[in-house]
Amino acid sequence: MIFNSPEAIQRLTPTNPFGRGADGRPRVPDELLERMKLVTNDEAWGVLERQHGYQFQFEGNWLNLHPERVLVGRSVTAMFVPMRPDLQQVVEAEGRAEGRAGGQNTWVIDTLVEGDVIVVDLFGKIRDGTYAGDNLSTTIRSRARTGMVVHGGIRDLARIDELPDFAVFARGVDPSAIANVTLVGVNIPIRIGNATVLPGDVVLGTSEGVTFIPPHLVQEVVERSEDVRLRDVFGKQRLAEGTYTSGQIDVSTWAAEIEQDFLRWREAHP
Repeated sequence: MIFNSPEAIQRLTPTNPFGRGADGRPRVPDELLERMKLVTNDEAWGVLERQHGYQFQFEGNWLNLHPERVLVGRSVTAMFVPMRPDLQQVVEAEGRAEGRAGGQNTWVIDTLVEGDVIVVDLFGKIRDGTYAGDNLSTTIRSRARTGMVVHGGIRDLARIDELPDFAVFARGVDPSAIANVTLVGVNIPIRIGNATVLPGDVVLGTSEGVTFIPPHLVQEVVERSEDVRLRDVFGKQRLAEGTYTSGQIDVSTWAAEIEQDFLRWREAHP
């Protein structure tokens, strides 16, 4: 009940153009994930919202421990709700039957593989809503080698901050331990602030915030970003050479002769 089945995840994500992991999540290729690290949230937004009408894929205003680090990976989603005793008993019994150990927050962490990003809906709870401290963060880093997005709290900030190559987006910090919440779903659709996240979405976390990109739009986002960067290099070069004026370059659509010049230049600069 708590962990969504591979079959259910496949039904949730029918537009996925790539392969899938053992748990059924879309598996965007590593090569695209690597290229995604150079994409900005603005470039991703231009494709998602402007081109395809995905209006609710970005969330900002985070506690971002390392704004200079870029977080990219495949989402593993988890949802918690305020604890209700009868529901808590059901979930705990199911966990014991499946052989799961530790707190419910560790159940999700134990499933992570390299390239995953855990995305946790803790409904914004900070006090008694601290999903991970330094021990669990160390485990997430060792298993996934990415980071985490927590719509809730974290603890042991000083120690988490010391973890190298680990990006953290959270809502706040508190010394309390996680309490009075119940895990109700893993790899299900969740809400992170104003964003809707599905399992296998590509997470793009930067200094601006976090964008959740559906797998079928990942390649378009990456290629659009690369095209924008190439055009920027070309434009600056031609401006420096005095070939065109700033008014000719700094427009949304170039004149036909400039576009043709760019295409020839791109051929020479693969």
